[in-house]
Amino acid sequence: MKRDFSQRFGFLVNDVAKLYGEQFDRLARERIGLSRAQCRVLGALAMHGDEAPMSQVELAQRLDLSAMAVGSLCDRLEAAGWIHRQDSPSDRRVRLVRAAASAEQALDTALGLSDGLQARALAQFAPAERAQLVALLAKAREGLLSLQTEELR
Repeated sequence: MKRDFSQRFGFLVNDVAKLYGEQFDRLARERIGLSRAQCRVLGALAMHGDEAPMSQVELAQRLDLSAMAVGSLCDRLEAAGWIHRQDSPSDRRVRLVRAAASAEQALDTALGLSDGLQARALAQFAPAERAQLVALLAKAREGLLSLQTEELR
């Protein structure tokens, strides 16, 4: 029995994310020497801000990755000088992570790559359609987040 899932929401969202991620990963590796996963780490640290370092465990939770995967990513990022890690002064089991100053430029470049890729991916859309697509996806996200909230109750 053959089935066509190409017009189903979940399939489309996952397929678009996979294709976009693969293209971004290729561009980021070629142009800035960072993988998509490494860019995500830098992005999560930038979203967290500079007020306090983030623990590797918290970083893993935000990225929906295992602590081991984040540890490996941080090892490579630290060796390349993109992040700084330190032991927590209150708990020796906790490693704190902070983006290095050099990461700001890499993140700006990654965002530029993302903007360019998005423009190419959505080139067939009128500007109003692009805005509408983003707004509709944000609404779908809100709906899914509200389901999570309801499940917690």
